[in-house]
Amino acid sequence: MAALPAVLAIINPLSGTASPGAKARLSDYIIRQAEATSYVPELIVTEGPGHATELATDAVRRGITRVLAVGGDGTINETARALRQSNTALGIVPIGSGNGLARHLGVPLDPQRAVRAALSGRPVVIDSATINDHPFFCTAGFGFEAYVAHAFARQPVRGLPTYIRTSFDAFLRYRPERYVVDGAEKELFSMTFANAGQFGNNAWMAPTANIADGRLEQCEVRPFPMQAGGILAWRLFNKSINQSPYWRGTSIKHATVQADRPLLIHADGEPLTLPDGRADIRILPGSLLVLL
Repeated sequence: MAALPAVLAIINPLSGTASPGAKARLSDYIIRQAEATSYVPELIVTEGPGHATELATDAVRRGITRVLAVGGDGTINETARALRQSNTALGIVPIGSGNGLARHLGVPLDPQRAVRAALSGRPVVIDSATINDHPFFCTAGFGFEAYVAHAFARQPVRGLPTYIRTSFDAFLRYRPERYVVDGAEKELFSMTFANAGQFGNNAWMAPTANIADGRLEQCEVRPFPMQAGGILAWRLFNKSINQSPYWRGTSIKHATVQADRPLLIHADGEPLTLPDGRADIRILPGSLLVLL
């Protein structure tokens, strides 16, 4: 008799706001559901940054064809970067703060439903991208959104209420910055390179983005009067920011951004700094299998 295929679940114990007990019950559910669908389950809890990438790399080496990332966009990013250009497909079990990629792809936000979808789903090909050497699958960017990502990372408590409070405080302090984008100097409030359409929590910066068209949406928000902030926020969550006169979108495959200072950026919400002030952004068409 042939051996049953294995499925690996990579679990970030720090993602989201669910209690340790709830996460333990979810782990038990993954085991039961995997066995019920004729998989041999392996569950490993991450021990720190980069561990998910190591585990997913080893899964590819061992020929495991389904890897479930149980966490937020950061965990999904760490896992997915090891699965690019392989025959191992990513299953998303979203338990993070924003869950941008899951929302864009229509993955159930209920963790148990997401587990069932990942175990029974079919592999679908999507694009990924890089900003310098940092892979991203949802969005990456500069300006206000990066400023918020860096501020949010310093908060002791995660979750949507913290993110809203951090964003509001940042809006009162932040000032637009100047960049050289593909040789053209621009003053911008924010700039997003979108593979998927939203940051998370249904904040749609690129409402028409197609995650499998071999292109990124370069979304620029130019400086605006403070009194316009409310309507821009409303449009962001109403999936209509592309109708604002302060928004501009371009479909691209490659872009360069240069600044005369270290660049604060984010990649899938994770704060990063580019010390030399230069960013190279590229699309990697058809580079990841996702279970849907």
